[in-house]
Amino acid sequence: MGSYLNPGSKGFRESLNSEIYIDKTMLIQQTNAVINTRQKFLCVSRPRRFGKSMAADMLAAYYNRGENCAPLFDPFAVAQIESYKKHLNRYDVIKINMQEFLSMTDCVSEMVSMIKNYLILELTEHFEQVRFRDPHNLIRIMKDIFSGTKHTFIVLIDEWDCLFREYRSDEEAQRQYLDFLRVWLKDQDYIALAYMTGVLPIKNMAHIPP
Repeated sequence: MGSYLNPGSKGFRESLNSEIYIDKTMLIQQTNAVINTRQKFLCVSRPRRFGKSMAADMLAAYYNRGENCAPLFDPFAVAQIESYKKHLNRYDVIKINMQEFLSMTDCVSEMVSMIKNYLILELTEHFEQVRFRDPHNLIRIMKDIFSGTKHTFIVLIDEWDCLFREYRSDEEAQRQYLDFLRVWLKDQDYIALAYMTGVLPIKNMAHIPP
């Protein structure tokens, strides 16, 4: 397990151990339905405190290769669906929180560079048996992994839109960020599913006159 590659089930286990837990595992039925289809890019926007990060932790635990998480999911509704066993712990998962990288860097180019470097380190260490044509290129590395192992990736991005709040007036920064996501994820054979969460802006209407 790594920090970003196949991060494990700890986050979901903490949710299950919490005093209040509401079963949201049927979300998995929806994500399973679009894996390896043209609809495999999902973006979920909700207000804060609606369980977006918990859902991402749940998906990481369910899809994460190398760990048997059936005991965590068997008691819940998702265990009854037809696709439950087919996708359980069958993918290499990349899970990142964009707010983490944004807070550690001073500009978008630095943030993107850090993301690439951190992922490259974990991928090349984990897939050391793969021969990489360019060990400094994230996209080329993931292409080589897919070519050599036939492993596809599920990418989970939490707080994907935090940059637009921090750089709301900087169109160039926004363009650079979107270009990175587009080139990394769109039309890439190594992507089985990309699931992103964001914050749905809610306007305070209390002081707006009728």
